[in-house]
Amino acid sequence: MKFTQETEFNGYAIHRYGPGEVTLAAPGSLEELTLNEPFLLSGARLDRDWAPGGFEGLDETQLALLLKDEPELVLLGTGERQRFPAPALLAPLFAAGVGVEVMDSGAACRTYNILLGEGRRVAAGIIL
Repeated sequence: MKFTQETEFNGYAIHRYGPGEVTLAAPGSLEELTLNEPFLLSGARLDRDWAPGGFEGLDETQLALLLKDEPELVLLGTGERQRFPAPALLAPLFAAGVGVEVMDSGAACRTYNILLGEGRRVAAGIIL
């Protein structure tokens, strides 16, 4: 799916999402970057080494990395379908008072762009 509306983003923006890959644009750049491994995205930060074990490999440490940039909302994209991690794994996010939304990765990509376009402090962990 290609996003057609061009919006001025203050950070990494997701240009396209498809099965097994996401294409991003870096802040202030017209260059695109295509990713096909899990990644963490928040404003001006991209962590390409996030969740190397996919959904099954998620742990508290990796989920706590979503808090590094002090987001008000965290999106967790769990792949082609929505899957919920154990509540104990989400405990660091809840303890920080951050809103958490778990959804399939396509929905997380679309929602990330909407929230970023609104100027919200959002972080997304996307599993492909």
